[in-house]
Amino acid sequence: MKEAKAITKNVRISPKKARPVADAVRGKSVDEALKTVKFSKKKAARFLKDTLESAIANAQHNHDMAVDRLKVKEAAVDEGQTMKRMKPRAQGRADLMQRRQSHITVILVEEE
Repeated sequence: MKEAKAITKNVRISPKKARPVADAVRGKSVDEALKTVKFSKKKAARFLKDTLESAIANAQHNHDMAVDRLKVKEAAVDEGQTMKRMKPRAQGRADLMQRRQSHITVILVEEE
C-alpha cells in the first residue's frame, strides 16, 4: 500500500493546543479533512491545512495517487524544541517561560 507523507517542523504552537485539530481529521477522507480545518477557528488548523495540502501534492506528484480516493491514515503532532525565555517577577526574581513548538506529520493512503 502506497503512502504519501508530509512533515512540518518547528511550528510555533504548543502540541497540547494542536492535537485536538489533528484528532478531528484523523481517519477522514481528504475532502472532509480539508473542510474540517478550513472552518475550524483554532490557530493550529492553519498549520495542519498547510501540511495536509503538502501531503496531497506529494501523493499526486511523487506517487501518482488519485486525489479523490485519498484518506488521512495518520495525523500526529509531536513536541519540537522549546524556547526558554526569562520573565521578570517581583523582588528581582525571574521566572522561566517555555515557548513550545510542534512537529506536524500527516500520512495519506489511497482507499481501495
